[in-house]
Amino acid sequence: MADKEYDGSAGIEASAAKILTRAITLEKEARLQAALICYQEGIDLLFDALKGCKDSAKKKHFRDKLEEYMTRAEQVKTRVNHLKAAGKYHDQTKIEENSTGHSYASLFQPYFDEFVREVWVEDAYIRSYHQVNNFLRFCEFVVTRCKNVRAIHLKTTHDDYGNQDQQISNLESIRASLKSREIKLVIMFSSSLHDREIRLDTGWILKIGRGLDYFKKAEKFSLGFFDMDMRPCHST
Repeated sequence: MADKEYDGSAGIEASAAKILTRAITLEKEARLQAALICYQEGIDLLFDALKGCKDSAKKKHFRDKLEEYMTRAEQVKTRVNHLKAAGKYHDQTKIEENSTGHSYASLFQPYFDEFVREVWVEDAYIRSYHQVNNFLRFCEFVVTRCKNVRAIHLKTTHDDYGNQDQQISNLESIRASLKSREIKLVIMFSSSLHDREIRLDTGWILKIGRGLDYFKKAEKFSLGFFDMDMRPCHST
């Protein structure tokens, strides 16, 4: 009975192929920043597959693929930098009614990194309990992704339906929690706030048609109650 040596590169290659196919799709849709993230993740997996491969022919295959996708990633990066320099870079995502997979991390990951130190949120509807919860989830995402963030600014409106004290109390709790991590939360209230956007000190501006409140209500003990990628969304 012949001994066989296990080669785990096949499974890694399959995962890499899936991510790199997604990268190519995003590139064709001109969602270049998101495409770059996928290219990098796929390239990292190909490197792992190469390291774990025992077959010389497959090693050559992985090296060829690495060269191909590293070249594509570099070309996309160059395009993004040229568009940024010209002030013309624009990326758009359409969220369909009842679609899933649109958590803050899934949507915003390409733009939030260790270079972000300050974030500004303008959203008139951070008022009711579930809306403040959305803002808290967004803050958790920022803290997780941006290890050097030092301040988050929120501009919103007062709750006009008798829950203003509760709104302020909930936001103050978030402020105290962020302060424990040496992150400042600056809260401003405006009676004439209409635009909904997120701005980063790295230059990115994210316009959101419905603001942070684009998730539909999820029933308790149903998928999507905690995992926002599983929660159906409103069209935006």
